[in-house]
Amino acid sequence: MKSTTMCVLVVMLVGSIMGKLSPPERSYKILMLLPVSSRSHRNVFTPLAEALADRGHKIVMLTNQPKSSKHPNIEDIPHDLPQFNNENANIFEDRKNPSGVFQLLEIVLPTLARELYKVPVVKDLYKRRKEFDVIVIDHLFNEVVYPFLHEVPFITLSPSGMEPRQSSVLGNVLNPAYAPNFLEDYPRPMSLWYRLYNTFVHIGFSLYWRKWSVVPLIQKEISAQFPELPLLLDLERNVSLALLNSHFTISTPLPLLPSQVEVGAMHCRPAKPLPQELESWITGAESGVIYFSLGSVARSTSMPIQYRDLFIQAFSRLPQRVIWKYEEELEDVPDNVMISKWLPQQDILAHNNVKVFITHGGLLSMQEAIYHATPLLALPIYGDQPKNGMFIKNSGLGDFLIWEELTVDMIVDALTKILNDPKYQENVLRMSVPLRDQPVPPTELAVFWTEYVIRHRGAPQLRSPAAELSWVEFLMLDVIFLLHLITFVLLFILRRIVRLITAKIFGRDGKKKKKND
Repeated sequence: MKSTTMCVLVVMLVGSIMGKLSPPERSYKILMLLPVSSRSHRNVFTPLAEALADRGHKIVMLTNQPKSSKHPNIEDIPHDLPQFNNENANIFEDRKNPSGVFQLLEIVLPTLARELYKVPVVKDLYKRRKEFDVIVIDHLFNEVVYPFLHEVPFITLSPSGMEPRQSSVLGNVLNPAYAPNFLEDYPRPMSLWYRLYNTFVHIGFSLYWRKWSVVPLIQKEISAQFPELPLLLDLERNVSLALLNSHFTISTPLPLLPSQVEVGAMHCRPAKPLPQELESWITGAESGVIYFSLGSVARSTSMPIQYRDLFIQAFSRLPQRVIWKYEEELEDVPDNVMISKWLPQQDILAHNNVKVFITHGGLLSMQEAIYHATPLLALPIYGDQPKNGMFIKNSGLGDFLIWEELTVDMIVDALTKILNDPKYQENVLRMSVPLRDQPVPPTELAVFWTEYVIRHRGAPQLRSPAAELSWVEFLMLDVIFLLHLITFVLLFILRRIVRLITAKIFGRDGKKKKKND
């Protein structure tokens, strides 16, 4: 047994010296659970799934979307509950009422917890869950799959990057004095007001989600079906590893535990050749090209007509050509605008003649733009997009506009400023170079740590002792209370001693004085 282990370690060492991952000791079975994830979240999981599959591992993916992977080692299993497919959501409507999104989640997620385990393929997977060497879940909104995690090693992959609520589960409680929450970005250093507000958001959202609203509602549904299981939040604490779609060059540098690994921009890749028609359109643009896409969730067709018309008018006033991802045919489009339902985004962004990327500010799109060194104009819609838009502006990577304030002149002026001021190109290039300058590609890093957790049977050595502490112990409130109590007792005793000494000294003098009188 020892000799076999030593052989594996030697092979791994040689592989690391050669800059390549060594062959796995055997083929692993890995289950990935994404029952409520968006297509953009799936785009983070896919590179990891395919990289693991390329190494001979068998991957099973439970999703809320149709089958998409053609890899022979990847089995896509859609749960076929159409009401939980968020691809048709109109987030332009949702952004009018942000609190309504959370109210909707309070209904949707408990309902999914009730319906999911009635689906035959899900029931079968649940029965077979211990056959898998590890389970990988999307950490966001996926408490409904926590029953799968009972007595099975599991990893969380966070497409949205570092999130304070999830980080605290691992024992790494982020300090709101410098760590922004997952929805907003702030000027550095934070003022007293920002630190106060950020503290309330950190604590308030965690309490709302985990203690007061969503998780208790999900827990009620899960307990009705699996009364023998531990509480969901107790299952969550057994996480072996967190893979984070973040990198210190493109986000706030934060302290990390051994169980937290940054694999930001894992989905980014070198450019591939463009289709000939698209290549000719871009290359032939004497003044350059502007690329406009609102991502995979925010469909351009859901954009209110008044905004669409503003962009059409603005583009007609520009000398640049525009490539616009739009899911339907458009009439009265200027001659300098190309409309397409689908576009190879990374290959377009990598082209030297593409000068600006108009984006909704999604994290994946922002990472792709930085990776390919393309300045941005952000139009945040919801979620973490306003935070990313503020990061783009604060970092000098471009600018961001607010939908409700849009005018034709504002769009033209913002694009003209980014196009004509070389600082934006210089700043995004300055950030792109260190993002690419990594000792190991992020996909290989994610593969290594996934296999590491399997090889070491959950890798308990990565676990921080802080994860086992209560809040009273973690904040040392008991120690502080005890120190205060000891200090109070000592001061009380000292005061009594001083009073006794004073009484002895001055009390006798007082009596002598009275006798002399």
